[in-house]
Amino acid sequence: MSTRAIKVPDVPYLDISDPSFAMQSEALRSARGQSWYARTNYGIAVLRYDEVSKLLKSPQLSQGSAKWPAHNGVHSGLFHDWWTKNLLVLEGEDHHRIRRLLNPAFSPRLIKQLVPRFRELANELVDAFIDKGECEFIRDFAEPYATRVLTILLGIPESEWPKIARLASTVGLALGVTFKQDLDKVEAAVAELYEYAEELIRDRQANPGEDFVSRLVLANRDGDRLSDEELRNALVLLIFGGMDTTRNQLGLAMQSFIRNPEQWELLAARPELGTKAVEEVMRTNPTVRWVTREAVEDFEYQGLFIARGTTVHLFTQSSGTDPRAFPNPEMDLLGEHAPHYGFGGGVHHCLGHFVARADMSEALPLLARRLADPHLAGGDEWLPDSGNTGPTRLPLGFTKRA
Repeated sequence: MSTRAIKVPDVPYLDISDPSFAMQSEALRSARGQSWYARTNYGIAVLRYDEVSKLLKSPQLSQGSAKWPAHNGVHSGLFHDWWTKNLLVLEGEDHHRIRRLLNPAFSPRLIKQLVPRFRELANELVDAFIDKGECEFIRDFAEPYATRVLTILLGIPESEWPKIARLASTVGLALGVTFKQDLDKVEAAVAELYEYAEELIRDRQANPGEDFVSRLVLANRDGDRLSDEELRNALVLLIFGGMDTTRNQLGLAMQSFIRNPEQWELLAARPELGTKAVEEVMRTNPTVRWVTREAVEDFEYQGLFIARGTTVHLFTQSSGTDPRAFPNPEMDLLGEHAPHYGFGGGVHHCLGHFVARADMSEALPLLARRLADPHLAGGDEWLPDSGNTGPTRLPLGFTKRA
């Protein structure tokens, strides 16, 4: 990494590996006010909306997350091999080909057909705790909802959800600052997910249905096709990303609405704002706090020399609340805002965004219609505020609506 990019004396510095680092902090807001970028211990962080928008689509930057294992001293093993070969980090023709072959399986028509089942599931989960006036939101709603939505999409028994949740959560440890110490658990989870995905593929090859996996397998029979390894890697990514991020985002949504109770009441009164609620939560409080890119060549941007190989973090939460782009950056279900980057952007825009938008836009208004005055009950626990974040434990109190 070049040192030429970090010699400007008045540029702020952020230690993004510090467990106490917080996106929604005065330190970060001050840094954003001072400069469009900051130095970090992992390269450059881009803080403002306009610069994030432009650099996210820049051909001079490529996906930078591929080197995350290496940054943590992990250069081989199951996780390393899966991570460096999955769609999330691939570039160029490999990325375009795999994305093109996966895209038909993410049919909006298929997802729309599943929405009534998502609604039934959300009501079933709320029914189990509504009379208590309290719940542990992650255990009682966010995790089973996100994981069971995934089993519905994949066409596997919903009773499998605890296993899927356990494995996806364990793989998620690889994205945190404790990655190296959690490596053995992560490797074991990837091995188990490999086996699970391979069994699922074999079953759908023999017994195709109407589910997502069957669509992938059937589309993979003729012409340009995914290799068995590519198909397995894509399924493991879907299982991991589909559960982990949605669970985290639902927890962050509750945090946002607790901080903005008038918006919760508005959503309860107007459930058609469910889609807007998802967009506002992901603009102001996304689980993916930043996306990572790497300079593929030397270039200059706004007077800053960025050398080939420099890591560039594009801060989605900071850009989504940048007062230069959003004069009133607080959550506003009735406001009109520029697009957010909670699902990434450019060629790496999240392929599964239709699923996440569909299931969360059902869950949030349903929760608002049934739970009044949600509030923190104490004892909440959180992942570090790093690349992906969210609550691991979120005890809530509430009043049952009439």
